[in-house]
This record gives sequence, C-alpha cells and structure tokens, in this order.
Amino acid sequence: MTSRPPSITLVSTIFGLTYLALAFGRVPGLRIDRAGIALAGAAAMLACGVLPMHEAARAVDYETIVLLFGMMIVVAHLRLAGFFGLATDYVAARFSGPRTFLAVAIGLAGALSAFLVNDVVCVALTPLVIDLCRRLNRPAVPYLIGLAAASNVGSVATITGNPQNMIIGSLSGISYLRFTAKLAPVAVIGLVLTYLVVAIVYRKALSESTRSPVPGASGKPRRVHRGLLIKSGAVALVTVALFFAGEPIALVALASAAVLLLGRVRPEKVYRSVDWPLLVMFAGLFVVVHAFEAHVVHTWGVERWKPLIESPVVLTSGLSVLLSNLVSNVPAVL
Repeated sequence: MTSRPPSITLVSTIFGLTYLALAFGRVPGLRIDRAGIALAGAAAMLACGVLPMHEAARAVDYETIVLLFGMMIVVAHLRLAGFFGLATDYVAARFSGPRTFLAVAIGLAGALSAFLVNDVVCVALTPLVIDLCRRLNRPAVPYLIGLAAASNVGSVATITGNPQNMIIGSLSGISYLRFTAKLAPVAVIGLVLTYLVVAIVYRKALSESTRSPVPGASGKPRRVHRGLLIKSGAVALVTVALFFAGEPIALVALASAAVLLLGRVRPEKVYRSVDWPLLVMFAGLFVVVHAFEAHVVHTWGVERWKPLIESPVVLTSGLSVLLSNLVSNVPAVL
C-alpha cells in the first residue's frame, strides 16, 4: 500500500510561513530566531509526512556545512593568535591619514573577506576599528560603514567569501579558480565604488578627522601568540592554495580545521567563534527548500518557462536582489 503524496497546499503553507517568519526575523510573542525558524519549518515538513527522515538527511548539503564550519575554525585560530589586531595596527601605523586609512581599511576588509568568511571578518575587525578610531580621535561611523560594505563586496570574489557563495559553489560544482576569475574583477570594482561612495557621503566627517590623537590613548600593544600565528597563518595560506589547485574545498577546509585543532588552544575558545545558529539554519533550510522543490516547484514545469530560458541571468539576478532584502541572502540563495 502506497502512501498519498502530501498536498501542494500543505507544503506551500509550511514553506510560506517559514519564509515569512525569516523575513521578519522573529515570530511575534516568541523569542525564536532565524535558526529556530528554519529548524521548526524542517520539523513541520517531517511531522506532516512531507519528507521521510532519510530523504531529509540527504537533502542537507553536508559539503556546504563542512566548508563553512572548517573555515570558521581556521578564522577562529587566526583571531586567537592576534592576526586581525596585528593587521589593523599595521594599517593604522602606516596609513594614518583619514581618507588613506579609509581606503586601506576597505581594501583590508575586502581582501580578508574574499578568502575568509565575511561574517567572521566583520566580528573580528569591528571592535579593532572602533578602538583605533578612539585612539586616533576620529568618528567611527565612516570606517564602520566602509567595513560593513567592504566585507560584503569583497566576499563576492571567491566561493569561501560568504555562506551564500559556498552554497552556490557546492551545489553547482563550479571550480574555485573559475569562480574567482569571473567574480574577483566585480569585487575589485565594487570596493573602489564603496570607497568613493563612503568618502563622498562622509566627506565632512573625514575632513574633521584631522584632529590630533587623544593624549594618552595610544592603546596597549596587541597580544600576539607568535607560535599560533605562524601555524594558523601557514595553514590558512596552504588552504587557499589548495582551493586554487582544484582540491575538494570542503575536504580541504575540514582537514585544515583538524590540523589547527591538534594544538594547545583550548577547544571551547575556538568553538565560541563558530556561528552554530547559522549552521542550524542551513540544515533546516535545506530540508524546507527540498520539500518545496520536490512537491511544488516540480509541478510548475520550470524547464519550459521562456523568460528563464531566454534571459536566466537577468531573471535570477532580479529575484536575488528582491528576495535577499526580504528574507536575508542565505534563504534567498537556497
């Protein structure tokens, strides 16, 4: 006896409610976050018989999650070693002019975000930029706006730049080198435009940034763990080289994380830097989206849509812009 397929209405309702909640980022009256929303949506698909457990497990793209997890571990070790503080201090010491510092800070944030996960780069650099602005007696807003924009723009360049790129790279099979060759120029142009826009919008604040540094606010020297810095820096460089060499990026990221974990750093310090809610949201959304695709989208005959066939880039780019601003970029890309 075969079971009846779930109704399109039921699947569409669960999918729609999940994405509606993701768009708001919360559920009124509850403290649930986006990770919990995605998990609840996946649980609803399973509880209502839309997907059996084994099919839901296969729907989760483990390579994307492993890649993201591995890169978070690598970046966590760089942060604990003092790499980000060292980099920002180096920039501030040699490029202290208001506009020069803005340009180099944008370039640094963009370059780091291209090879490391942009979310983690923002978390690591934000307090350092605020501290430097305080010490240099400058308004922090222009530099923080530049950091936020540059980390997103720079992350466009590679598959490992941000979570949504990881999804695209993993599911499409596009090589790391080809992806970078096509999108690195876009990222560079975007970073130049980011600097120009921020410099124009905040020209008054940057002009006033020529004030003298706060007396006695030179700040304490950054604490650098030299051995860990050398090890984590070497592992990061080898990791990126293997990405470009065409090795499986998820496996490389996981192996790099394992090498770094075989050290003397307390694991709980490293795990605190892992964005666990993001990984949970990924897993839940993979299940929700797969159920919707299998039971609803499959009935639409998408392969026969003339606009999608004739101008796929225009259509998908337009939808990406719209959905990314409605429900956040990771759910939109999925």
